[in-house]
Amino acid sequence: MKKAKSDEMRPEYRREDLGAGVRGKHLKSYRAGTNLALISPDISKVFPTDEAVNDALRSLIEVAQKSVSSKRSTIRVKTGG
Repeated sequence: MKKAKSDEMRPEYRREDLGAGVRGKHLKSYRAGTNLALISPDISKVFPTDEAVNDALRSLIEVAQKSVSSKRSTIRVKTGG
């Protein structure tokens, strides 16, 4: 008869219990441009999902680009005369 699986951790683990390690297991996704950023707990309350964070950052980028382009169009260069 098999033992029932327990949700509790064992008091001790042996290396052979953990199986073989795989070198470079996550290298492909790392090279593909996977990027992780840690955000503060107070910010994660406002933006609870990665989609919410990305939407907010895209909006900020859009506002910043509009601000820069509007400043460039208002700069006047005096010509000699």
